[in-house]
Amino acid sequence: MAQARPTHPQHSAPAGEHRRQSDGLPKGITPQDLVQACTRMVGTREMDQRIWALNRQGKVPIIASCQGHEAAQLGSLLAAEKDGDCFLFPYYRDLAIKSAGLTPTQVMYSFMGKEGDPYSNGRQFPLQGADLPRRIIQTSNVVGSSLTHAVGYALACRMLGDKTVVLVYFGDGASSQGEAHEAMNFAGVHRLPVVFICENNRYAISVPQSRQMAVADVASRAAAYGFPGFVVDGMELLPCYEATREAIIHARKSGPVLLEMKVERFMPHTTDDDDRGYRPKEEVDALRQRDPVVTFPAWLVQQGIMSQPQVDEVLAQAQREVDQATEAADAAPFPSASGLLDHLYSP
Repeated sequence: MAQARPTHPQHSAPAGEHRRQSDGLPKGITPQDLVQACTRMVGTREMDQRIWALNRQGKVPIIASCQGHEAAQLGSLLAAEKDGDCFLFPYYRDLAIKSAGLTPTQVMYSFMGKEGDPYSNGRQFPLQGADLPRRIIQTSNVVGSSLTHAVGYALACRMLGDKTVVLVYFGDGASSQGEAHEAMNFAGVHRLPVVFICENNRYAISVPQSRQMAVADVASRAAAYGFPGFVVDGMELLPCYEATREAIIHARKSGPVLLEMKVERFMPHTTDDDDRGYRPKEEVDALRQRDPVVTFPAWLVQQGIMSQPQVDEVLAQAQREVDQATEAADAAPFPSASGLLDHLYSP
């Protein structure tokens, strides 16, 4: 597995060295963790594909697909869960993060705008709002807005004296927004416990990275704010886990870290986009050769952690659960009009 690559010579690994257990797995990881990660990854892909299809049927208003981002999202999430004291500010493409811990039916409630949506009870964009019991906030789809919110939360944690580390996720397009500069500059000055995670899929909607920035790596910008930046292979789950684990340790002790996870976006920007106008089909077909939903289960079989029949059953179970969730959400009621103003104004 590839390791994180620093983007500035003065920065080494965020915290200590990469350590492996006697079984060859990263520190703190068990085979059971990897089986669960595989189950989540396959389930996320099945849900994503179904939601995309439901959009075409007029039953779901929009989705920003996470296909190709699953390893980065789940690897970093695993590190946060292992740490146990992190707060997450995901962005609109983070289905794997925002759906973790929810039932497939709850996820489908949210995308169909039905009563029972755990984030906003069907009042906002899918899986958008606050799920405080799971320590997740994503209040807006405005590009880059979550970065300043996350840094403010980290400052509050510092002032309250708790040990929370904030993980905030964003795309390469958001890194070109003013909020990204403001958030990283403030976090660097005050040495706040923030891990900035850029899921760089090389396209800001239809604009390729080369047309929106003059640097090869978003992570190289961290040096300008006085903290380390690292490039990670976002198509591999374990490097994403290791880099995030060490970044969390560093952030808690010494301040911010910027992780740039290089991923691929297999689908159009959203269901409202048609990428055939700016991406050759051959490009996407070639990228799919590294599809983490294919390569990660195959690696688990190769390592003897799972058998092929077990992988096949994970897929079959995910399909059954998505089918059941679709039926349940389709039959569920929309929120009552009487609750339209709930949670908007104080009495």
